[in-house]
Amino acid sequence: MLQGKKALIVGMMGEKSIAYGVAKAMHCQGAELGFSCMARFKPRLDGLCAHFDPWLIHATDLSDDQQIEDLAKAVVARVGKIDIIVHSVAYAPKDHLEGDYLDNLTREGFLQAHDISSYTLAALTKTFLKCINPDGAIITLSYMGAQRAMPNYNVMGVAKASLESQVRYLALACGKRAVRVNAVSAGPIRTASAAGVKGLRGMIDQVAKVSPRPQAVTTDEVGQACTFLCSDMASAVTGTVLYVDNGYNILGAYTPED
Repeated sequence: MLQGKKALIVGMMGEKSIAYGVAKAMHCQGAELGFSCMARFKPRLDGLCAHFDPWLIHATDLSDDQQIEDLAKAVVARVGKIDIIVHSVAYAPKDHLEGDYLDNLTREGFLQAHDISSYTLAALTKTFLKCINPDGAIITLSYMGAQRAMPNYNVMGVAKASLESQVRYLALACGKRAVRVNAVSAGPIRTASAAGVKGLRGMIDQVAKVSPRPQAVTTDEVGQACTFLCSDMASAVTGTVLYVDNGYNILGAYTPED
């Protein structure tokens, strides 16, 4: 499905991250992988990703525009143009992910959440667009909290709403260059980044209990959906958000059976 395509996966932290599920799925379908991560995670990824035979593992602080430029230069120097970018990046201060939305909200925390969780997608796209082959694809990860008010998700939900809106605008901007931009909205998964959301375990259990397909979502399932959206099989799909949550997003009021 992705034979011979070069993919840059941005934001992996460890083997429990959604990005790792994406990497496994894409590698299984023939993609050649490169990685970008925060500097403190690079020693971990050097070992974790060795079996992917990566063409690059690069430490990058996405809050620094110069480091994004340096990443692009490193990618071009190593492999020339690429075909896929996976944006798996999110951050909000931990105290903003508990209680009511306004309880701990600050201007600084709001701006941090939007800068890292949303703006970085546009920054990467703008910098890398000239480095992506025609018929390339960019994919990012979202959550239903972008569309619905979810307990404790708070400012991250607002940032994810910004991210999903960007997917539409970036799809319009990139389409004339034959590059597609999409998002996958995954059900709740216990990853390192999501673990900061208070009550996450209860959210996972609720989704697994009441979804039309009543089980928890896995990183492998999300990875498979991302692989499809970045393949030629989805050549006419851009600007969309694909839910991978076992159907939880379709539910209205729900009354558990006795």
